[in-house]
Amino acid sequence: MSWGIELWDQYDTIASHTQKGIDFCERFTHFLKDRCAIELKYASELKKLVKNYQPKKKEEEEYQQYSWAVKFWEVLKELHDLAGQHEVIAENTQGQVIKDVQILIGEMKQQRRKDLQDGAKVQDTLKDSLAKLDKSRKNYEKAFKMAEKATDDYRKADADINLSRAEVEKTRNQMMIKNNQCDESKNEYAAQLQQTNQHQRDHYTQQMPAVFQQMQSMEENRINKIKSMVRQVADIERSVIPIINTCIDGMVKASDGISAEEDSKAVIDKFKSGFPIPEDIPFEDLSNASVIDTSNANGTPKNSLDSRKGTVSDKKRNKKDKKGGGGLFGIFSSSKATINKIIGLLGEESKEDFSDLPPNQQRKALNKKIEEFKKEIARETAEREGMLKMKDVYVNNPALGDPNALEKKIEENALKIDSLQAEMRKFQGYLANMDGKPSPAGQRRSSLSDDSISQSSTNMEMSQTSIPGQPQIVPNEPEVYTEDWPEPPSDEEFEEERAVELRKKEDKKAIDDEDGDHVGEFDHPEGDFDEEGYPVIGTCRALYPYEAGNEGSVAMGEGEEMFVLEQDQGDGWTRVRKHDNSEGFVPTSYIQCHFYDQDEV
Repeated sequence: MSWGIELWDQYDTIASHTQKGIDFCERFTHFLKDRCAIELKYASELKKLVKNYQPKKKEEEEYQQYSWAVKFWEVLKELHDLAGQHEVIAENTQGQVIKDVQILIGEMKQQRRKDLQDGAKVQDTLKDSLAKLDKSRKNYEKAFKMAEKATDDYRKADADINLSRAEVEKTRNQMMIKNNQCDESKNEYAAQLQQTNQHQRDHYTQQMPAVFQQMQSMEENRINKIKSMVRQVADIERSVIPIINTCIDGMVKASDGISAEEDSKAVIDKFKSGFPIPEDIPFEDLSNASVIDTSNANGTPKNSLDSRKGTVSDKKRNKKDKKGGGGLFGIFSSSKATINKIIGLLGEESKEDFSDLPPNQQRKALNKKIEEFKKEIARETAEREGMLKMKDVYVNNPALGDPNALEKKIEENALKIDSLQAEMRKFQGYLANMDGKPSPAGQRRSSLSDDSISQSSTNMEMSQTSIPGQPQIVPNEPEVYTEDWPEPPSDEEFEEERAVELRKKEDKKAIDDEDGDHVGEFDHPEGDFDEEGYPVIGTCRALYPYEAGNEGSVAMGEGEEMFVLEQDQGDGWTRVRKHDNSEGFVPTSYIQCHFYDQDEV
C-alpha cells in the first residue's frame, strides 16, 4: 500500500500525521524518564530502608550470636542487592533506550522538514502551471470577444450604404487584425493547457507520490524503532530477573537457616552463670545456741538471684554498665568494642583473671584471651621464621644485605614471643585453677620458672621494658600460675594425659630398679631412650648463646650441636641433651631443630 497512490489528495493530512508521530516519540521519552526516576527512587528507598534496619555498632555482638538476627541481616543484604538491580534497569534504560529515542526524534524532524520542502516545491510548480493556464485562457477569452466585436462592426459597416468604401475597408482590416489576435491567444491557450495537463499528471503520478513515499518510509521507520525500543525496555527488565530471583532465593535460604534450638543454646552460652542451683534453706532453731550458717555448701553465693552479674534481673547493674561502659552483659546494648575491652582485653573494671565474673562467663573470657595470645604468638613466630630465612639468604649472598642487621630484630622477636608465651601460660593457669585441675605438664616441668626465652633474669626485665604494649611478668606473684601451663584439655583429654604421666612414672621407677647396664645414649640416637624414657628424636644447633638462669634449663653456646629429646609442647621450651650428657630445657626460639622423622618422610 502506497500513500502516493491511495492518499494522493491528502498531503496536508499526511503532514499533520507525521507531526503527531514525532510528538508521540517525545511523549515516549518523557515516559521512559519518569519510569527511570521511579526505579531510582524505589532503589533509593529500599537502600534507605536497609540502612535504617542495619544492626548498629552496639548491636553487632547480638547479630553474631543468634540465627534469627544473622539471617535477618542476610535478608537485608539480599534486599540491598535487589535494589541495585532496579538501579541497573534505570541506568540501562537511560543509557540505551532514551538515547536512541532522542536520536530518532532528531532524525525524523530533519527528514520531515526535507520532505515537506520537496512537497511544497512540487505543489508550487503545479500552481504556477495552473496560473499560466488561467492567464492564457483569460487572454484567449478577451481576444475572442474583441474578434467577435470587430466582426460585428465590419458587418454593420458593410451593410451601411452611407459609409464610404475606405471606411468599410478600414473596418474590414480591423476585423482581420482582431481575428488574428484571437487565433494567437487560442493557440497559446491550447499550448499552455497541454503543458499544464502534463505538469498535473507528473505531479499526481510521480512527484507527489515520491514525496509521500519518503514520508511513509519515515513513519514506518519510526514505528519499527518504537517497536524495537519497547522490546528493549522489556529485555532490560528481563535481564535482571535472574538476579532478582537469586536474591529472593537467598532470602528463602536465610529463612531456612533460622534455628530456634541453636538460638536457645546461644542464650544459654551467653548468660549461663555456672552457679549451681541453691539447696534448700535449713531450719534455724533459735533454741539452739549454735549459729547456723545459711550459706550453701555447694558454693552458690547467698542471695545469688540478685547478686549474680550479667543476668537479666540485675537491672540496676545493667543501667550502671550502660552509663559507665564497663558492663559485660548489657543485653543488646554493649558494643563490640566494649565487649572486647572487657572480655578480650583486661578492662579497668574487670580483674585480670576475670574472677569477678560468673564461672561460665569467666571460662569463656579466659578461653578467648588464650586464643588471642595463640594468634599473636603464631603471627610473631611466622615473622621470626621469615627473618631467619632472610638471614640465611643474606649469609649465602652478602650482596643482598647484612645478616648482622637482623640479629637485633630476631632477638627482640624471640623476647616478644617469650613474653607472650609467659602471659598465655598465666591465663592457662587461671583456667586450670578454675577447673580445679593440676597442669598436665606441671609434674614434668615443675622446675621451670616463669621466665621465658631470655639469657638471664636481667635480660628478661630489659626485654619486658623494651617492648611496649607487652604485659609485665611478675615472678612468684600470689595466685598467678607461673609454671609451664599448656592449654587446659577437656575431661577426656585430661584423664588420658594423666594416665600417660602415670605410665611414665611407672616406667621410670621400673628402670631405676633394674640393675642391668643401659645401652649408651649416643650409640643409636634414633632408637635409644634416656634414663627417664625420652627417645632421641633429632638434633639441633644453637642460634644464640643462652645462660641457664633457671633450674631445669641448660646453658649453650652459639653454634653448639645437641640432641633433641622432646619437642616444644607449645610453651616455648625444648628438652635437649648435650654431648657432656647434661640435659635440660632451652628456649625453642634460640635453636634450629632437625627431626629424624623428617628424613623418613
